[in-house]
Amino acid sequence: MKYDAIIIGSGQAGNPLAYRLADLGWSVALIEKKHLGGTCINVGCTPTKTMVHRAQVAHYARNAARWGVNASNVSVDLAKIVAQKDEVVLSFRSGRQKQIDKRPNLRLYHGHARFVAPHQLQVGDDLPESEKIFINTGGRPTAPAIPGLDTVSYLTNESAMQLMALPEHLLILGGGYIGLEFGQMFRRYGSRVTVLHTGKQIVSREDSEIAAELQGALEAEGIQFLLNARTTRVESKNGALTVSFESPAGSSSVTGSHLLVATGRRPNTDDLGLDEAGIETDQSGYIKVNSRLETNVSGVWALGDCKGGPAFTHISYNDFQIVYGNLVEGKNLSIENRLVPSCVFTDPQLGGVGMTEKEARAKGFKLKIGRCPMTYVARAIERGETAGLMKIVVDASNDRVLGASILASEGGELVQILSTLMLAKQPYTLLKGAVYIHPTLAEGFFSLMEDVKLVD
Repeated sequence: MKYDAIIIGSGQAGNPLAYRLADLGWSVALIEKKHLGGTCINVGCTPTKTMVHRAQVAHYARNAARWGVNASNVSVDLAKIVAQKDEVVLSFRSGRQKQIDKRPNLRLYHGHARFVAPHQLQVGDDLPESEKIFINTGGRPTAPAIPGLDTVSYLTNESAMQLMALPEHLLILGGGYIGLEFGQMFRRYGSRVTVLHTGKQIVSREDSEIAAELQGALEAEGIQFLLNARTTRVESKNGALTVSFESPAGSSSVTGSHLLVATGRRPNTDDLGLDEAGIETDQSGYIKVNSRLETNVSGVWALGDCKGGPAFTHISYNDFQIVYGNLVEGKNLSIENRLVPSCVFTDPQLGGVGMTEKEARAKGFKLKIGRCPMTYVARAIERGETAGLMKIVVDASNDRVLGASILASEGGELVQILSTLMLAKQPYTLLKGAVYIHPTLAEGFFSLMEDVKLVD
């Protein structure tokens, strides 16, 4: 059957694109192999942040005495939390189904799509075809080639959210976004947690002072970190898992009850029959696109994680905005030089945008730097949540913000204020004269901006 457009994958780019094109009167086929909503709704942002929130509640309750509140017998009902998480996921997923149901010219195919020609796909016994095909198939967890890993039962971010009993001691491979968020979450639930990371610092992209501050906050909650630890073997012994590793101190090992592998993801492109369509991928399997998200095959686009780049839900949605703007609205939008804010949803959160100091130095900028510890911010003091640090990186030639890192209880919210300033291409000095509500965390920008000074 011929369609005006075919969309493979119902993620954060595929869904809104399908709705918008159908609303224009196009005949649209949306193909989904698993559940509507893609990674974000089903195994990513929505379930993870739901469970992270419950961990924060447990943390507040368990540490209530710190705020002068008496609480006792605090315990976590993990099965109930998982049920609540599943309920939220199902509500989001059913919302996507309702959007599809009210558009008669939008047909949903449940099944696996595979190219049989540049503009034709096979889904079960059906052969939908279109001159315009959009690939939004996302990614999945991948495991490193560590001896013995394939012989043991390990967790991924997806399977970890299905556990009904708390791990006694959770070992985590990887000190990035997923490893840290899950590590703190399970520690707050009540598990012992050890994170093994190959690099010399966690969140390796960040400046060392930011990474050290975050690590200190997590260590204060009892998480153990083993850095510069190259895992050499994983094995199961007497019902427990042992991870052997090499570090500057020599060979060692650590034993736990569960192992979470959080070392990276891979694109869902290896079973799409891309060769049959002549669609090119890089060595890692990511679909090659130009700045307008077009593949090397005319009339085929790739959006979201399957094309590589920052693996964020908001990037996938922005990919939709770019493709729709160019295709329907006659714009000339590009992914080049787009500003990408991000957040590690630990507590404190690590919000970031633009370049870090080390990235800016590597590019040869002459810099001004400003810093403000959260111990200087009235709202943080009042809340008893002073862990963290604000940092701003400024181009000394024009006073425009190159980037910022904000480690604070609401770092993800705060950094978007600076992101807006960057989008407007305004100097940081604009915020020096701003009026901030007192008392708010954003009020800390007073001290941050006043601290900006030229650095060598």
